[in-house]
Amino acid sequence: MKAPASIRARLALAAAAVLALFLAVAGFVLQRAHADSVVAAHHGRLQATVYLLLGAAEVDAAGQLQMPAALAEPRLSQPGSGLYAAIRTPGGQLLWRSASAPPGLPFPGVEAVGQWALGEEEGGGRRFLSASYEVNWLAAGDRTVPLVLSVLEDESALGRELAAFERTLWGGLAAAALLLLLSQALLVRWSLAPLERVAAEIGRIDAGEQARVEGQYPPEIEQLTQRLNALVERERARQKRWREAVSFLAHSLKTPLAVLRATQDDPAQLREAVVREVARMDDIVQHQLARAAAATEAATAPPLALRAVAERIAASLRKVHAERGLVLEIEADAKLAWPLQEGDAFEILGNLMDNACKWARQRVRTTLQREAGGLRIRVEDDGPGFSDTEAVRRLHVRGDERVPGHGVGLAVVDELVGAQGGTLSLGRGALGGARVDVLLPG
Repeated sequence: MKAPASIRARLALAAAAVLALFLAVAGFVLQRAHADSVVAAHHGRLQATVYLLLGAAEVDAAGQLQMPAALAEPRLSQPGSGLYAAIRTPGGQLLWRSASAPPGLPFPGVEAVGQWALGEEEGGGRRFLSASYEVNWLAAGDRTVPLVLSVLEDESALGRELAAFERTLWGGLAAAALLLLLSQALLVRWSLAPLERVAAEIGRIDAGEQARVEGQYPPEIEQLTQRLNALVERERARQKRWREAVSFLAHSLKTPLAVLRATQDDPAQLREAVVREVARMDDIVQHQLARAAAATEAATAPPLALRAVAERIAASLRKVHAERGLVLEIEADAKLAWPLQEGDAFEILGNLMDNACKWARQRVRTTLQREAGGLRIRVEDDGPGFSDTEAVRRLHVRGDERVPGHGVGLAVVDELVGAQGGTLSLGRGALGGARVDVLLPG
């Protein structure tokens, strides 16, 4: 599979394509506008030459056209000068031709008296700009003589002028394009420099030369570096938690194993010790696995509908404690969703609600609500409450040895909440018994 082009290459190609298209369109428009302007200027000069002919022409009493031997425009007297003039009748009869004009030139006619005919003509393998004008000349005796005055100019001079402009125009545009592309390359290099610095810092983090991204970056990249730092810190916390879990397991399992070894020669005690110590080891393993898995950040989890989770747990607990007739209340918006792993949600709510059911006399109330600081989970019961709020947080410590359990649930919840940056607090609730508050940050 072909690797995608780099951002720098994409920007360079996009800029080159847009610039080429823009300069091509701009060059074509400028070239066309200049050509139209030059042609209009040449036609203007031809019209001025026609007025020159009108000023020099005379018609005698016999109706004959009289022209001076020399005109104010010297090119009309120079053969092959490129400027040619003629005066004809509307029927095409030649009355006068400038000394510069060879025979057979394509002098145009006009359609009506007093109207200009401006255009281009072709003849003898050459092209000409043309201007013609028809007048009714009033001669002696109120005699009217119709005349058509025409001027031609060879387009070779016009072509040279246009070609010179085109060379200058496209040369200038090419130089401007080169300069703009060079500027674009420098701007792209300068703009992408922060990303290159970030990549270099990540490389140093990977090599163990630094602990986090430390540089100052533009706001658009600052969010990226903050999330990278958070990711690095989460990964380090996860690794630390797994190492601690393994170390704790190795240390905690020594005592149960020592008890089993001590009773292996006494069959009567061995059976009881195996049941007791295996249950204890199972609790230890479950706690440490939950503690290690608590490194999963809520920020990476999809939003989870929490009321549905609480309802499922409550339904299960009603069956478990059916003989006691407990009332389990859920106060939460059905649309409330929070970025929390489903397993963590069941672990937190399940342990808190199960503990409350064990201690409750009749009622357990679970409240889920958003607050300014994040999500609050509150579980209350109408039981006796906590006698020692600090001790019950620790592993294998129970509020009352007469109540079934292993003293693991609240410790696991405390670890899970702490791993996600939250807080767990214990106290007396509105129902008169224990209250457990969990606040998960937004």
